[in-house]
Amino acid sequence: MQTVEDIAAEIVAREGGYVNDPDDPGGATNHGVTIHTMRRLGVDLDGDGDVDTADVRALTRDRATDIFIEHYFRRPRIDTLPEVLHASVFDMQVNAGANAVKILQRLLGRMGQKVTVDGKIGPQTAAAARAALAEAPGHLADAYGIARRNWYYALADRRPSSRKYARRRDGGKGGWIVRAEEFISPRYHLSEAEHRARVAAWG
Repeated sequence: MQTVEDIAAEIVAREGGYVNDPDDPGGATNHGVTIHTMRRLGVDLDGDGDVDTADVRALTRDRATDIFIEHYFRRPRIDTLPEVLHASVFDMQVNAGANAVKILQRLLGRMGQKVTVDGKIGPQTAAAARAALAEAPGHLADAYGIARRNWYYALADRRPSSRKYARRRDGGKGGWIVRAEEFISPRYHLSEAEHRARVAAWG
């Protein structure tokens, strides 16, 4: 299995460099770290007393990796989940915050486990994940990836400004869907036709 450092490095590479998309609620972002996260953590890189876009631009890949490992993997206690979930839940925690864990908790509930959907990993969620893995050892990671993909589509259903992240201009799979499917076995990937049918109602 990959180390957390390996997973974090892949997340940073996947996120790319500096962007400030007005349709992205995260605001200015560099290597996947948002300005909101940097303000919350007090990452004032230029020492001028505030955290602004200049600090976001100055963020290095190494600093972003450290932030992800500490604040998006260890502190949310993703390390207490079965290893098969580490990469996908960690990646989703970076991309969507506590929704990553809520998606998992809802999935575990549908799999018959008793778990509260609160976006926090405690003993109950960790135990439920281990029990689900024991019952379906070859399926839990794929099931989570599929639930994650469904969440992206549903978000785009509700928020038209986000549809460009789920569907490319040519109608193909957008970055969100491609990202989710990186953690799903190829046999469960949607075909282009299935994807286009899923987003057809968006016009």
